[in-house]
Amino acid sequence: MDVQRKSMIQVPHKLSTKKYDSSSSKASDALPLPLYLTNALFFTLFFSVVYYLLLRWREKIRNSVPLHVLTLSDIGAIVAFVTSFIYLLGFFGITFVQSLIIPRAAHDILEDDDDDHELEEVHPFMRNEPCAAAPSDCQIASPKPKSILDKIDAADQLPALPFSSEVDEEIIKSVVEGKIPSYSLESQLGDTRRAAAIRREALQRISGKSLAGLPLEGFDYDTILGQCCEMPVGYVQIPVGIAGPLLLDDREFSVPMATTEGCLVASTNRGCKAIYVSGGASSVVLRDAMTRAPVVRFGTAKRAAELKFFLEDPLNFEALSLVFNSSSRFARLQSIKCAIAGKNLYIRFSCSTGDAMGMNMVSKGVQNVMDFLHKEFPDMDVIGISGNYCSDKKPAAVNWIEGRGKSVVCEAIIKEEVVKKVLKTDVESLVELNMLKNLTGSAMAGALGGFNAHASNIVSAIFIATGQDPAQNIESSHCITMMEAVNDGKDLHVSVTMPSIEVGTVGGGTQLASQSACLNLLGVKGASKEAPGSNSRQLATIVAGAVLAGELSLMSALAAGQLVKSHMKYNRSNKDVSKASS
Repeated sequence: MDVQRKSMIQVPHKLSTKKYDSSSSKASDALPLPLYLTNALFFTLFFSVVYYLLLRWREKIRNSVPLHVLTLSDIGAIVAFVTSFIYLLGFFGITFVQSLIIPRAAHDILEDDDDDHELEEVHPFMRNEPCAAAPSDCQIASPKPKSILDKIDAADQLPALPFSSEVDEEIIKSVVEGKIPSYSLESQLGDTRRAAAIRREALQRISGKSLAGLPLEGFDYDTILGQCCEMPVGYVQIPVGIAGPLLLDDREFSVPMATTEGCLVASTNRGCKAIYVSGGASSVVLRDAMTRAPVVRFGTAKRAAELKFFLEDPLNFEALSLVFNSSSRFARLQSIKCAIAGKNLYIRFSCSTGDAMGMNMVSKGVQNVMDFLHKEFPDMDVIGISGNYCSDKKPAAVNWIEGRGKSVVCEAIIKEEVVKKVLKTDVESLVELNMLKNLTGSAMAGALGGFNAHASNIVSAIFIATGQDPAQNIESSHCITMMEAVNDGKDLHVSVTMPSIEVGTVGGGTQLASQSACLNLLGVKGASKEAPGSNSRQLATIVAGAVLAGELSLMSALAAGQLVKSHMKYNRSNKDVSKASS
């Protein structure tokens, strides 16, 4: 078996000793046409396209149209230009076009064995089961004088060979010694799961600490490559509980909550029950606008003020909207608000972003406008695309007052008998506690948007379950909870007002399997084809409705003196978890 394994490992080395003769290749190999026809075609195409693009460029400059605004014919011309340009390069230099014509794997396999390969070039077809065990399990054979990595090219696309732990062992050693960057394993190996396992083992050897309790298997690492997480070594397990049904706007929702806090799901579930038997809750989306606020600087404060007046002039808004909206099918500029500090100007753009949370979308639109403004204000110095006047992932009064993302208000009337039987308290006690705790107490603490009992608990749990950005829990948890006795003091009117819920149903973590399943449970998975943006708005109302249920239940527990008792019952365990897991 060892002989067979070694012979299989040496296959790439044997292949790499062959020479490749490029003298027989021609640039015209790019198309199956006679040489003179191929040359005539690409030469004509190149000069025609260049002439067309120059004419279009001149026309745009004369009409003050941004150069990056492209029509379908412009895009086609650019593609034709690139294609013909590559051919012409190949016509004058055969080796360049060969890299595009000839499969990369075959080209690299046939290269000289004596070429100086980089250590980070690692073969992608080694086994799908990399070594992630202890070093002793991986050391099958002693290291060879010349590294096997020098024999193998990263881009070879050959049939998969039986895995050799000796190969993975050398890769791990190279990562530990710093010869192969850990961040490059995915691109070099072409196998995301294997890259995570090798990185994990290298980390354990470097740190001397075990990651035995961190799962590696059972996760699709391809789904996070280049979009969700870099340099993964595993994934964290967070249990998902269901609160509900939440009766909201005459629809029932089972609310997924990912949390490790005992009693949270149970408490929210009790609040959902109280709302349900009282006839349900209702919600209204007051505003839907993501924001981005770049900071620009001028030589004088007067000059900064001139730009402020220009941006806030209604006569200029249409032109600015056209430039902004050209960045996306869904981005639609709604307003521009400016704040000046000396010769620095902060420009807060607000726009709708469809079903996406929209940070990237609004940033692209803002960049378009900044480029456009440079024509009118060439002395404008863009210090940063974000000047913290947005304000993202930070508690800020501008979000509390102006709103960011979805601004939602949700309310319900809880009947007197429900307050007594389900919530185990009375209306008068709840109203008094809300005034002294959520309003007066928060004011005494100097709270900013924190006039509630525990809105962030529910927001964080739903955010993690549905693939939202957990850091945006900061502004998304801005909430004021109001309670008032109605119907001659018998029933309780309770509401939550949340001005900056930042959620989306497409992009980011929403496309991961687990999070996508939770969105599907709520009926808001992906983008709405009928009404773009309606899924993300629906998700925002569900968040507000769940917060309403959580506030109602926790406040009732506090009013009845049940908080400590319930947490000791549900948030404590006599079970030895470490022994159970082992």
